[in-house]
Amino acid sequence: MAKTTKTAATGKPAAAAKTTASPAAAKAPAKSEAATKTTKPATPAKAGKAPAKPAPAKAPKPAAKTPAAAPKPAAAKAPKAAPAAKAKAPAAAKAPAPAKASAPARAAAPAKAPAKAAGAGKKAAPKPAAASTAKPAATPKPAASPAPAKAATSPAPKAARPAAAKAPAVKASAAKAPAAKPAARAKPAAAPKAAAKAKASAVAYADKPWLASYPKGIAAAISDIADKSIGDMLVSSCKKYADRPAFTCMDKTLSFAEMEEASRHFAAWLQSLGMKPEARIALMMPNVLQYPVAMMGALRAGFIVVNVNPLYTPRELEHQLKDSGAEAIVILENFAHTLQAVIGRTKVKHVVVASMGEMLGALKGAIVNLVVRRVKKLVPSWSLPGHVRFKAALAAGRGKTFRPADVNHSDVAFLQYTGGTTGVAKGAVLTHGNVLSNVAQNAIWVETAFLERKRPERLVYICALPLYHIYALTVNALMGMQQGAQNILIPNPRDLPAMVAELKKHPFNVFPGLNTLFNALLNNEDFRKLDFSRLALTFGGGMAVQKPVADRWKELTGCVIAEGYGLSETSPVATANLFGSGEFTGTIGLPIPSTEIAIRDDDGKDVPLGEVGEICIRGPQVMQGYWHRPEETAKVFTRDGFFKSGDMGFMNERGFIKIVDRKKDMILVSGFNVYPNEIEEVVAQHPGVLEVAAIGVPDEHSGEVPKLFIVKKDPNLTSEQILDYCKQNLTGYKRPRHIEFRTELPKTNVGKILRRELR
Repeated sequence: MAKTTKTAATGKPAAAAKTTASPAAAKAPAKSEAATKTTKPATPAKAGKAPAKPAPAKAPKPAAKTPAAAPKPAAAKAPKAAPAAKAKAPAAAKAPAPAKASAPARAAAPAKAPAKAAGAGKKAAPKPAAASTAKPAATPKPAASPAPAKAATSPAPKAARPAAAKAPAVKASAAKAPAAKPAARAKPAAAPKAAAKAKASAVAYADKPWLASYPKGIAAAISDIADKSIGDMLVSSCKKYADRPAFTCMDKTLSFAEMEEASRHFAAWLQSLGMKPEARIALMMPNVLQYPVAMMGALRAGFIVVNVNPLYTPRELEHQLKDSGAEAIVILENFAHTLQAVIGRTKVKHVVVASMGEMLGALKGAIVNLVVRRVKKLVPSWSLPGHVRFKAALAAGRGKTFRPADVNHSDVAFLQYTGGTTGVAKGAVLTHGNVLSNVAQNAIWVETAFLERKRPERLVYICALPLYHIYALTVNALMGMQQGAQNILIPNPRDLPAMVAELKKHPFNVFPGLNTLFNALLNNEDFRKLDFSRLALTFGGGMAVQKPVADRWKELTGCVIAEGYGLSETSPVATANLFGSGEFTGTIGLPIPSTEIAIRDDDGKDVPLGEVGEICIRGPQVMQGYWHRPEETAKVFTRDGFFKSGDMGFMNERGFIKIVDRKKDMILVSGFNVYPNEIEEVVAQHPGVLEVAAIGVPDEHSGEVPKLFIVKKDPNLTSEQILDYCKQNLTGYKRPRHIEFRTELPKTNVGKILRRELR
């Protein structure tokens, strides 16, 4: 095994082979019939050097050539982050530029993309059969050790292997994947056999069984990326699709040509401020036209974009501005009062203030601003001396010289802060190469929707998820522009009547969303009257898509929700279902091109196919590490360069992955593992339930027991009805012992239910 190196700045193991899909305003914490706990704010960690990935112990063979970046010698200044796989990589690696104090350390170049498997691409577009719900049995923990019981070494009972989710049935000659059988109880005498099985499973992941499930014509790996940076890619698209509409908001449309011009002017203005390359620019806006202009302009100018949730409290905003070291911020005036409260304790020197109406034309803009400010009173009073209005910055930039930044794949593009659901929010360091790789991966995957149907000349995306979130940022804004698509921006998806009114105006082809949004729309009478004849793709991500919601969506729209999976740390997409599938699978799909997945136990060893473990991800879209947090970075990377997601799941024989739950959310009932997702999926099928969340609460007899929080669809629903329903569908230790009805559930900015707020 090759030697594993760690950088002094991070302690993070090297990156593995680099190869190359979540609403504008967040849902505020729920109103409750019972008080909820609040989390104590974490103290921001001291700023340090940003992370870098050293080379992994073993690197897989790539399909795409990746230039090797020479490791930087130790220096007072931190070098840049590692590049992702380039699409058109030069023959020899360019030596790293002189290190900059603000940039994260550049790591050794990732290994090449895995070569396309011989068995890949031999099947017609698969039509998946609905997946059976995985119901893994829990493992009683051995008294002698906190570690999970091992089949080869301990007589303690082993968790039964969950029923494998059904893989999509493939047309013609495709063989049906056999269901995974429950694992036998571990016995000491069976150690050699169990060890052999574990060895076989390691080979199975390395052999990439998912490639055999790729349809014919879908590449196993991305090609070389010609564009040096995200800015280059966006400018190329603006020239190629100059006359097409790019972004539409409140009936105002910016064409691709107008996007190029406006972003160039904004970039020139930013450069005139005298900030050094790789300075951090915070963007704190919902889905308004100013966001894509500012994002594109900042990247073209050579700066790093820091996306900020506009509904942050002063404490949350202060932490993110301090942690990132942001020197400038573009903020919608509705939230300027929050910045006013903290700006004096940050490094922010330049403030650009936008308004809802300023990009909509003089007359309409004035009316919109009047309504927002005076009628709806959505703009609290604020004072930020020295601020510049967004339109004024654009006007000033017209008279200044724009100098295209010297940026490449290894340079940092975004600090994408995690939601902070497990503690203090951390900035995932995403390079231009990381994000370009994920755009390329997603672009390949979108083609699975058009293997058996004609692709529209121009795609229309609905952008109801917030652009400051990595899901919509990559899938809507960046991939949409790369494909010459039009994005319909929805500033506030919580206002369902206004959103549906917008949808009526624009026949749409692509609808990225998440379970709570799909569910809310399905219960809206006007939405059910829309024309869905042009809808070709529905992305589901951000949280588990529940089968009742997926079934109703297909029945109404005729389009299957293709659920995918990813994280801020993976730019975000790591797995996805095939868009050409005929049925909802109940899985998170297959690893997308140039992505490797391994399912591992607590000791970092591969578990057999069909058994539950932690989902680990390696690919060119995986982040370089957490900004200025080397210890946190080291915790989430394995020695061979896999990112540990913290999500528990299993892979079946055909490569389809089923998430069981978050590792931290597991409920331990008398030594048995109980997964909240399974309980929620069952209870959500009750006709009287609108939304449900499950958590574990202390119990003096069994340690923990499940508790349900339910939002009623039927106002006459009772606890007894739910308990009776659970008795019919869940084994004894999985049944809830407590039920609490609420008017709504607390959610993140993208609509994920916040279980921690319910504890």
